[in-house]
Amino acid sequence: MTSKETYRCELRAAIRQLGDRCLYSAAKWAAELVVGIEPDAPPSSSSSASSRATPASSSASRLLPHHRDGSSFRRRLRSGGAPDVTATPIAGVSYVSTPIPDDDGIDGGGAGDCYLLAKSYFDCREYRRAAHALRGEKRKEEEMIELEGSLGKSDAVNSELASLERELSKLRRTGAIDSFGLYLYGIILRDKGCENLAITALVESVNSYPWNWSAWSELQSLCTTTEILDNLNLKNHWMKDFFLASAYQELKMHEEALKRYECLMGIFRFSDYIQAQIATAHYNLRELDEAEVIFEELLRTDPYRVDSMDIYSNLLYAKECFSALSFLAHRVFLTDKYRPESCCIIANYYSLKGQHEKSVLYFRRALKLNRKYLSAWTLMGHEYVEMKNTPAAIDAYRKAVDINPRDYRAWYGLGQTYEMMGMPFYALYYFRKSSYLQPNDARLWIAMAQCYESAPLQMLEEAIKCYTRAANSNDREGIALHQLAKLHSVLGHSERAAFYYKKDLERMEAEERQGPNMIEALLFLVRHCKAEKRFEEAEIYCTRLLDYTGPERETARTLLQGLKTAQSGFPSMDIEHFAS
Repeated sequence: MTSKETYRCELRAAIRQLGDRCLYSAAKWAAELVVGIEPDAPPSSSSSASSRATPASSSASRLLPHHRDGSSFRRRLRSGGAPDVTATPIAGVSYVSTPIPDDDGIDGGGAGDCYLLAKSYFDCREYRRAAHALRGEKRKEEEMIELEGSLGKSDAVNSELASLERELSKLRRTGAIDSFGLYLYGIILRDKGCENLAITALVESVNSYPWNWSAWSELQSLCTTTEILDNLNLKNHWMKDFFLASAYQELKMHEEALKRYECLMGIFRFSDYIQAQIATAHYNLRELDEAEVIFEELLRTDPYRVDSMDIYSNLLYAKECFSALSFLAHRVFLTDKYRPESCCIIANYYSLKGQHEKSVLYFRRALKLNRKYLSAWTLMGHEYVEMKNTPAAIDAYRKAVDINPRDYRAWYGLGQTYEMMGMPFYALYYFRKSSYLQPNDARLWIAMAQCYESAPLQMLEEAIKCYTRAANSNDREGIALHQLAKLHSVLGHSERAAFYYKKDLERMEAEERQGPNMIEALLFLVRHCKAEKRFEEAEIYCTRLLDYTGPERETARTLLQGLKTAQSGFPSMDIEHFAS
């Protein structure tokens, strides 16, 4: 049996076993992977292949998404080769002795895989995606019932946790518990606050039955630091690579996650799940154009997809692509308007239109559907900031950090809000938390520097340190270099100021930018070079100022005249004094 066939058999068995236990989300995840496995190459003899072809096999081949193989994104991945990462054993090598049931009559072609995928979508009530997976007729619009009751209220306490824990603990001690019982036991321990014991139980569960993605997801939620992740006693299995890639993504180790996912693409070349994760990694690395290409392809191949589309909406919002975001919001509304992701996308659409009240309304709807939907809390906080409702913004941001203390965006939002309220010391505390969690984000260091710079503090030396960190963290806006030059000038560090003004000037030239910052840099460098008696260099900068219209041109002419007088060695009036 080939390695790809081993993957298929394991995943097909897992889909049926997970579905039988009503773990529909995990079954859907496995089904999306099984159709993502690249089909085995057909026999080399075209005559023998054609002699075995049947109408059924022809229709099955149409069900397989072969057309995706032509995408430029996948060609780029394949041409680059597999990344060099330390991976668990490749397909066909597993140290987990879980029996794999027979395929129960499902054929080995793509038709069976597509059926399993469609059934998984159906079980998850994603009816449009189920119909699209089968390429069937368009279904009638299902009735939509407004959600009421306790969805918006606080979570109730489960009074049965203690008795369930006792029962499952006894079964575990006697060895009468299976991997799914361990999964349930881990969830109960987590809800009771026994996180270390929960990790142990969930590790035992995935080691015993590695195809239950729900168990891996619960385990990932408990891996809040890299130390916890590194100390997990996980057996070698290819599912471990999926877990590590997802955990790296959650821990903001986006480059490591990207390498893992690109390595997995070697086998699961048609996996929409992996595509979405790669796009998300690019988005988190602020590589927006690369992420946008992948998200667009995902929507072409899976037009009723809602998973991960909220990330795509954030991307479109950041790029201010109003028409694309409008189209996406309309599409998810028609697909399933009662998904938290759909509500978030529609909220982003209204936010970009400047209708912040409507945006908050849809974020609240998302939270009625899922109170732990982190993005909704954070983004709703941003909307309240726009509405100048600082108490509501603080409450939303605090809910976000309660759900995930590693959400640097929520900490940053708290810093901004307290800065708006004129409380800079509080703001600094939250800015420090956000920059600690995301040390390579220049925007966070700039925000902290501006706080140090503000009137109540005027801690310019500390602001310089923060701007320096921002400049070393790929500050794409060029704010840090300009502010470093200005602050060094204010502090009388003329040589350092000239150094940063030159660097800022080079950046603006490379990006073909014009504007007041360039004029300010040229004026400072003219005066600095003249004071240092570097008259030729000063004349070059002064000549560049003559290209501008308005008062800059007259100032440049006056400065140029002063330079010529200084070069001649004759004493003269300080013309530059009048020019400035």
